[in-house]
Amino acid sequence: MADSDPTQGDKTQGSVFEVGKVRELVELMQQYELSELDLREGEQKIQLKRGPAYPVAPVAAAPVYAAGAPAVAPAAVGSVPAAKSSGDDPNWVTIKSPMIGTYYSRPKPDSENFVKIGDQIGEDSVVCIIEAMKVFNEIKAEVSGKIVAISVKNEDTLDFGQVMFKVDPNG
Repeated sequence: MADSDPTQGDKTQGSVFEVGKVRELVELMQQYELSELDLREGEQKIQLKRGPAYPVAPVAAAPVYAAGAPAVAPAAVGSVPAAKSSGDDPNWVTIKSPMIGTYYSRPKPDSENFVKIGDQIGEDSVVCIIEAMKVFNEIKAEVSGKIVAISVKNEDTLDFGQVMFKVDPNG
């Protein structure tokens, strides 16, 4: 009498529902960075999905307005517009976190920080990386000026809309 695996009855021999085959499919999805897999053979069907259970809206650039210009345009979904800072110089603007995640001040642990206090930045300057769901997102300044304050430390956990930097647009 042959030994048999109690988790695999005769009905599942050759089935896509065998644990080994499911594991193999998951490994292939990871290897080729697939987010969804749908297989059908006869009456058998298996559908595998990876990643978030909801669609992730891309982070869009937020409009930045010159002092005195009316702010009429609607903000893009997922963006946090640069806002006037309270307390400090009334002309300073803030760069806020566009998502929840982990803040990284440099591209690699042994690299220089993206920005430091006193640096001049442009709208397309990368100021940090935010890791969200194992995706590393480069965050652009979306404002020009001089960095006057950094409100977060490397590897801090950020909330949506949390102030990361203060910028003097006239600096």
